[in-house]
Amino acid sequence: MSPSPVPDPYEVLGVSWEATPSEIAAAYRALVRHLHPDAAHAPADPARLTEVLAAYAELRDPRRRATDDRDRPAPPPGREPISIPVRVHRRGARSQPDLRVGPVRRHLH
Repeated sequence: MSPSPVPDPYEVLGVSWEATPSEIAAAYRALVRHLHPDAAHAPADPARLTEVLAAYAELRDPRRRATDDRDRPAPPPGREPISIPVRVHRRGARSQPDLRVGPVRRHLH
């Protein structure tokens, strides 16, 4: 029995090869939230969760990602990865400052 081929981390996370680190992290977080055993909306799939964790470990380090991309053959043209909708939150200029609340002290008089 031959070992199973290592899945493409980009396919596992559902991102393209040109994905930014924030897009990779957002896809990872969305998948982990969806696949986590404590999530009420998804059946437990520990094998898929393990694949997602391994793919993110490979892609989150820029040096490791560059080395693996150089060693991996290019994807066939026209082939898009399987993706899930991912929202990337970008912070823009805010019209009002953040409200910060510290500890409340009661003065007894």
